[in-house]
Amino acid sequence: MTMKMRLSCEKATLICTKNQYGEATLFEKIQLMIHLFICAICKRYSGQNQTLSSLFKMKSADCKATHKCLSSEEKQALQEELNQHQE
Repeated sequence: MTMKMRLSCEKATLICTKNQYGEATLFEKIQLMIHLFICAICKRYSGQNQTLSSLFKMKSADCKATHKCLSSEEKQALQEELNQHQE
């Protein structure tokens, strides 16, 4: 049972990201909490990840409020340009 509760740092960062988007299962959340209690590096990563996510959400809301978002045509042109560079 205890081996199932242990996570590698790599798996913990993956679950941390899933958790922020509401995609982590209850079991994964418990595993993550245990890992963050033990691992100071992952705990710091988790805090930094939450900070960045909240900053991006605030910036996104600000852009939408001030209508600084790309139009559909601009998005399409950008996508086409990205596709050309990938080929």
